[in-house]
Amino acid sequence: MMIPKSSGEDNRMMTFGLVGWSGSGKTTLLTKILPELIGRSYSVSTMKHTHHRFDIDRPGKDSHEHRVAGATQVLITSSSRWALLTENRDEVEPEIDDLIQRMDPVDLVLIEGFKSYPHAKLEVYRPSVGKPNLARDDDTIVAIATDEEVDVNGLPVLDLNDISAIADFIERFCGLSSAVAAENSR
Repeated sequence: MMIPKSSGEDNRMMTFGLVGWSGSGKTTLLTKILPELIGRSYSVSTMKHTHHRFDIDRPGKDSHEHRVAGATQVLITSSSRWALLTENRDEVEPEIDDLIQRMDPVDLVLIEGFKSYPHAKLEVYRPSVGKPNLARDDDTIVAIATDEEVDVNGLPVLDLNDISAIADFIERFCGLSSAVAAENSR
């Protein structure tokens, strides 16, 4: 699935997801794929979905006090990084497309989670986790990365430990090319 970049008239930003049950190794795989794709000169961002409440701010910090006092958004900045915290308050969680449009343009956004969203996904599947294979009931899963032999709906099966092959698959599936990488390295 392609989602328009937040700036530029006809540039498009590719998205590709990694899904799987808790404990299957999604985050581990994502953190190995990132440097592989970046090493190929692609610009890559990530989005992580969680069903748990989370807070990247801490009580006692000024920015936390701003949010507690009712600010809708708090921007925290330093010479190293910046973050924009937005409170949903009584609003529903924003749609994935709306969130991606708030991101700076890159060649690829890797999305961890968002199992039910209809973007193309790779399932990280470990039978040892003891959970059923998601691809059997999800036609948006286009391949499986696993540490055991499986056959699900005739999908491509990739060795979970072969990072280069998984990056090759993502690169081909998303239509990323050496031309994109060459443009980015200028």
